[in-house]
Amino acid sequence: MRFIKFITCCFFALFFLKAEAQDPRFSQFYAAPLHTNPAMTGVFPGQFRIVGNYRNQWSSILGGSAFNTYAASFEGRNRVFRGDYIAYGLDFLRDDAGDSRFNRTKADIGISYLKKLGGSPYATNDQYLVLGVQAGMGQNGIDWSRLSFSTQFDNVNEQYVPGSATGENFGNDSRIYTDFNVGLLYYALFGENTSIYGGFAMHHINQPDISFYDGSTDPLYTRITGQLGGEIGFNDNFSILPAVLVLVQGPSFENVIGANFRYTNRDMNEVAIRAGAWFRMVKNNESPIGSEAMIFTTMLEMERFLLGLSYDVNVSSLSDATNSRGAFEISVAYIHPEESRYRVKCPKF
Repeated sequence: MRFIKFITCCFFALFFLKAEAQDPRFSQFYAAPLHTNPAMTGVFPGQFRIVGNYRNQWSSILGGSAFNTYAASFEGRNRVFRGDYIAYGLDFLRDDAGDSRFNRTKADIGISYLKKLGGSPYATNDQYLVLGVQAGMGQNGIDWSRLSFSTQFDNVNEQYVPGSATGENFGNDSRIYTDFNVGLLYYALFGENTSIYGGFAMHHINQPDISFYDGSTDPLYTRITGQLGGEIGFNDNFSILPAVLVLVQGPSFENVIGANFRYTNRDMNEVAIRAGAWFRMVKNNESPIGSEAMIFTTMLEMERFLLGLSYDVNVSSLSDATNSRGAFEISVAYIHPEESRYRVKCPKF
């Protein structure tokens, strides 16, 4: 049993080191707008928006050393020309992984321009093209002393000996870097509950060096994001919000596809409920594309507040070890209403 536990710890330690060039993700990507696409800055029906996200992954295996990701953002918007807007935002993200306390901390300042391409102030049929850019700083850190290596395993007594020689030449325990992101988003509204949108983004376009070793270079791969979605209304109360997200970062590929169903009471104090299912597939340079998780989601919209919950059911080869328990995620947003004469019409994500 000790040997199996030791091997499992070694596997995840190697995984953390290998995955340091990969970005953390949210299953509720539509509820983490600034992390998904800089051009989503300012695309909301209000004066300002505050968003918070939390994700816990693989606690069924790692317990208290599970992956934990935290994100928070703030956005505001000002009118500049007839129908055009400039928006600004601040985005923060923190990711902690495993016994090694491998962590990533990042903060971005963003700005976007919402250019009105068509529409009418008397009908919900606007079209916008949005360009967004972000600049920020990031820091990666690790506690080398908490890692375990095969050289620390006593084959005679079949036990792990903490504090024994590792035979490794460790690097620095932190690294600071600058980062730049850019994104583009187009959306069109065809009615109160009918819309379409498509976006493209590039994160880490400068490919910053994140190596812990002096004299060595380890670039953070550029993350390319493509998104497509919209809303299809069945009647005044029911609609469906399908979407697809594609992520490519170095040798890794990820695709999320699915939909949320939405019901609203259409009252003055509107309350809406969403529920849906999503499917994620992944690929890296060592394996073909395969199923990774089924994602079940629900969201409550109540006046100015949105609360989202989701759970990832693991369906990959790791499901035997995790007992299919993947990740839990929560998102919360507050949207402050704006004056009606400056109201921006936006799709629901």
